[in-house]
Amino acid sequence: MTELSEVWRLSAAELGRRYRQGALTPTEVAKACLRRLDAVNPTLNAVIARRDEAMLRDAQAATERLAAGRPLSALDGIPVSIKDNLRTGDQPTTWGSPALRDHRADADELPVARLRAAGALFIGKTNLPEFALEGYTDNPLFGATVNPWNTTLTPGGSSGGAVASVAAGVTPLALGTDGGGSIRRPASHCGLVGLKPSIGAIARGGGLPSLLLDLEVVGPLARTVADTRLMFDALRGPQAQDRQSLGAAEASRQTADRQALRVLYVPALDGAPVDPQIASHCRRAMDVLGNLGHDVREGSMPLDLAFMTQAWPIIGQAGVARLFERFPQWRAQASAKYHDMADQGARHSAARLWAVLEDIELLRRDCERAFAQYDVLVTPAAAALPWPAHEAYPPVIDGQPVGPRGHAVFTGWVNAAGLPALAVPVAPAANGLPIGIQMIGRFGADDRLLDLGEAYEAAAPWAHRWPDL
Repeated sequence: MTELSEVWRLSAAELGRRYRQGALTPTEVAKACLRRLDAVNPTLNAVIARRDEAMLRDAQAATERLAAGRPLSALDGIPVSIKDNLRTGDQPTTWGSPALRDHRADADELPVARLRAAGALFIGKTNLPEFALEGYTDNPLFGATVNPWNTTLTPGGSSGGAVASVAAGVTPLALGTDGGGSIRRPASHCGLVGLKPSIGAIARGGGLPSLLLDLEVVGPLARTVADTRLMFDALRGPQAQDRQSLGAAEASRQTADRQALRVLYVPALDGAPVDPQIASHCRRAMDVLGNLGHDVREGSMPLDLAFMTQAWPIIGQAGVARLFERFPQWRAQASAKYHDMADQGARHSAARLWAVLEDIELLRRDCERAFAQYDVLVTPAAAALPWPAHEAYPPVIDGQPVGPRGHAVFTGWVNAAGLPALAVPVAPAANGLPIGIQMIGRFGADDRLLDLGEAYEAAAPWAHRWPDL
């Protein structure tokens, strides 16, 4: 029997089991999560908007449904946090910017609405960088979020508040977004599982304007693969207003089962530096996959990703330029660096942006050829260990100077390709900082990745590790 003071350590799946047994109630769990939030959030700054009274009311309703044997779903009564770039009808959605300090939506956007309809208990909104466009978590409204494993360091970004809260036990689940690695890299920095689904696997609708074309997706964060799957199952599925979701549903049905997978491990991209401990521990993780019976090989990336170096900043700059064109009042209050981004974006020609779109379409076609040869590609999830919390990126990796995306070289192309990718923890660094790999599948192969991640987790478990807060 777990003491009520330790309930925050339980997984979503275990909470569900105890609800069904009558050993716990959502009300007890909600109170435990709020106590945990009180204890750790002053240090972490992970949750920036709370809904304590509303959460307790929702928990009481879930308790009554479960007692009557009428749960809404497997997530009924399970605490979840929501990233602050996802619109919620009962709280502001600030996007981390003074420009949206008082922005309120009339209704939940679609993934949030699906969670609410499933009975999930929303604890509040989690912190992120302004406009969710950077790989660390700091903004002018709420300040920096820190990493539970070392509170002088960043949890990464842009889902930094989400991962910090789950890693610290505030909630077992968090809803994040990933436009270039914003779920997978923070998950790796905080010892969590993070799923970036195939484009359309989780339908979108009613959200903030897109700054990254169709590259940004919504996805779950959790401490275990089973919990990640639980949340993904509640979120997934097509919706007519999101036509890409119709194609993703069909692609998922067409993914064939395989017992022994053809796995290609790619330790580096185009000579870009990788932290030596990350390189060593990720390579050792391949031995685990091999021992599970998979055909694991090491090699170079079977795709031409050279265009990403120039294309990536163009996409973000053009996105911000269009945002400020539509909402000039937001530009007036946004931070100066986003004014500069917008000015750069406005100078790009339509022909240049068209060329980026052509390159992305070519990459998506090339991926189909690559996945005719391999079932799963594996890389490190991030090239660097966490760095100081107030710095936007690490300027040096393994003794080599890098730019703003040096730590993020492994992730952005996956968004451009529209593929699913799952970040899972491997053995931590010598100082205890978490490290993760990302498993990448063909379009629609989200379930295959979850199956592989679950098998890996069973062979090399990590959920027993907790930061010392």
